Amino acid sequence: MNNASTTYTWEGINRKGRRVGGHTRAHNPALVKAQLRQQGISPGRVRKKNPLLPSLYPPIKTADITLFTRQLATLLKAGIALLQAFDIISEGFENRPVRALVHGLKQQIAAGTSLAEALRKQPRYFDELYCNLVAAGEQAGALETLLERVATHREKSAQLKARIQKAMTYPIAVLVIASLVTGVLLIHVVPQFQALFAGVNGQLPGFTLHVINLSAFMQQAWWLLALGLGAGVIGLRHAYRASPGFRYWLDAGLLKAPLAGKLLTKSAVARFARTLSTTFAAGVPLVQALDSVAGAAGSGPFKQAIEHMRRDVSTGMQLNQSMAISGLFPGMAIQMTAIGEESGTLERMLEKVASHYEADVDNLVDNLTSLMEPLIMLVLGGIVGALVIAMYLPVFQLGSAF
Repeated sequence: MNNASTTYTWEGINRKGRRVGGHTRAHNPALVKAQLRQQGISPGRVRKKNPLLPSLYPPIKTADITLFTRQLATLLKAGIALLQAFDIISEGFENRPVRALVHGLKQQIAAGTSLAEALRKQPRYFDELYCNLVAAGEQAGALETLLERVATHREKSAQLKARIQKAMTYPIAVLVIASLVTGVLLIHVVPQFQALFAGVNGQLPGFTLHVINLSAFMQQAWWLLALGLGAGVIGLRHAYRASPGFRYWLDAGLLKAPLAGKLLTKSAVARFARTLSTTFAAGVPLVQALDSVAGAAGSGPFKQAIEHMRRDVSTGMQLNQSMAISGLFPGMAIQMTAIGEESGTLERMLEKVASHYEADVDNLVDNLTSLMEPLIMLVLGGIVGALVIAMYLPVFQLGSAF
């Protein structure tokens, strides 16, 4: 007998007369309908989910999980029961996959599963740090406080990530625009001058010949360059995801880059301090908290350093001493950590460190944005100017001959 359950997609009408839907795992459609009736939902269509068909609804985003966390913390703080809070949150989301996720969590909790265990069954949306903090909140009887901390942590992390993405967008924009302008000039403009020079007697300047040869190559093989560039980008992404060694090498190289290195280092320190402050304040032991922080480091060198710090702390070494040995953390972060350890206010000091470096990241992004705007003009002006000079050198040469 086959005991494997199957995922079914269902639609129905709840007690308020509103049409709802979602996904449920069961052995057969009859059990799905029985479960729905127990929850006060009048079942309609129930069919087996086809994993090969693409979803017609937008996927669940990180921002959706953050909003769910913030709303759940607010409702629990207002004294609303957990299951009722899930009903309210589910009705507030228009995205069906999110509503199905919330409804599935409610089903498991109503069956006697703890919230942390229900979340652990959805590792795609709730990471280990999230589940550990919720488990700590349930054990301490302060679930709403811990959920509020988790929501704040996720909001700060999202803001930090958005700032870094904004900073990295400008260099990419410079390269893309410069490549497009250069391609258009070489493929469409330079051939017009080449036809003009065909009737001119005499040797063309070397710079002009190089540009003409490059134009001829671009006209015949531009698609090879585009294909090679696309294959290179795909290959780099695959290597970054599949190869830990390559990922570490690239992360280490970026940390040493002139502009990006400073930005990425400060953002990694801010992420480390914010995550450790949130975890340690929840009552999680420092060694276990560092284990969760290492998983959320987002940088190979910092992850490796935090793992070494966890081993050092487990043998009795102070956290600030281990941070200094790693060589990755700035002096201010180490000193603030030392003060926190000596005064017993480590989570507060780490929170101040996080706020300080998050503000530094904001300032760096603003400065980088201001610098990149004239840089774009300089790069584009240099490319266009070089091509113009190459095309007009023969004209100047002919003029001087008369």
